[in-house]
Amino acid sequence: MAKNTVVSTSVIKRLPRYYRFLGELKNKGIVRISSGELSKRMGFTASQIRQDLNCFGGFGQQGYGYNVEQLYKEIGKILGVNNKRKTILIGAGHLGKAIATHMAFEQRGFNLIGIFDKNEALSGQLIRNIPIRHIDGLYNFCKDNSPVVAVLCIPSENAKEIIDELVPLGIKGFWNFSHYDIASEYPDVAVENVHLSDSLMTLSYRISELDK
Repeated sequence: MAKNTVVSTSVIKRLPRYYRFLGELKNKGIVRISSGELSKRMGFTASQIRQDLNCFGGFGQQGYGYNVEQLYKEIGKILGVNNKRKTILIGAGHLGKAIATHMAFEQRGFNLIGIFDKNEALSGQLIRNIPIRHIDGLYNFCKDNSPVVAVLCIPSENAKEIIDELVPLGIKGFWNFSHYDIASEYPDVAVENVHLSDSLMTLSYRISELDK
């Protein structure tokens, strides 16, 4: 892909689905697949699939289709799943503990190295063999370990102070569960916002449409 090529957000958001699906095909021993077969299985049009993949060079061969393992590896490379970016998690409440415990960070390009919370009673507790640290130690930890990604599992009203501390310390990306608008203040930082309540309300809407 050319350096100045701009790939749309919608294409980027489809890449993890391609990666996951191709991984399932690879595990089933399927060696190659056409865009038409991918289309039937994934619910995208064959034209959409070809357009998406052409943003990154194509990878298919006319008359052959796609080599499943090769395409899986190439999309993994594009997504950076082997990068193991140093990551910290802020907020070890119920949501933070669940994410730290169950999310396979290492398989998705991240290495969780630190967990922080303002509740002193949690300090020293282990999650995935990582001790929860008090938030007061955040600055020194970041200086010593140079994380580049932060997962925010804290209320919106507590987020600004933490974000203002983390960006100068080298955090380049936020997986943001806080609902705080990071991008408006830090447009040069990568942000992926997660709104669980929005997703639930979207489901409610779709069920309502089925009831009509």
